Amino acid sequence: MQQWSICGKLSGIGSSLPSMKIERHGQAKILTQQEIELLFNEGLHTARDRTLFGVCLYTACRIGEACSVMVKDIYTNSGTVRSTINERKANTKGKLQTRTIPVIEDLRSLLTSWKPNAGQTYLFPGRHSSHHWKHLHTNSADQILREAFEQTGIEGASTHSFRRTALTQMSNAGIPLRIIQEISGHNNLEQLQHYLEVKPDQVKGVIAFLSMLSYTGKDTSRCRA
Repeated sequence: MQQWSICGKLSGIGSSLPSMKIERHGQAKILTQQEIELLFNEGLHTARDRTLFGVCLYTACRIGEACSVMVKDIYTNSGTVRSTINERKANTKGKLQTRTIPVIEDLRSLLTSWKPNAGQTYLFPGRHSSHHWKHLHTNSADQILREAFEQTGIEGASTHSFRRTALTQMSNAGIPLRIIQEISGHNNLEQLQHYLEVKPDQVKGVIAFLSMLSYTGKDTSRCRA
């Protein structure tokens, strides 16, 4: 099995766990870089599962959006991976808007490898072609991931962890919330902020800037270095 490494790409995320999800209560865990590597290398055993949750991680989409993504929104007529993915309005929560997400190289690699196994209409076809669900059901995806988390010993996580992890990583990288909102599809910034994790060391670092407001009259030029 191909080894997946994202060293340096998701550093600094998920080190605190203010409200770990237990028995579907609380917020889904923010995954660390090490947990993601462990999950993709040892917890997810098929190309389909790695591609499915790669879509979740690298587009910050919801699991329902990933399960129902259409082949024509992923591949060109010649079979190559498109430069962007459309999360169609009809498949999004609340059906508010279509989102267009650029495809990064890690996701492109997964989608390229999965191409021979993709369905005719949906990227992840359902097991039974005669069933009214023509694509992989979200309950099946949830079960796959729960078993992977159990196998790797990752607690407090769910399918929503990929979305929270991706959005928090963007926020930690200093991306303006308005831009992140375009990717996440949240109706307003207040909804988006509920997804983002703020760590104690981040708060400490921001408060440290207040030393520039010293009442002692000391030279604050060093604080700006």
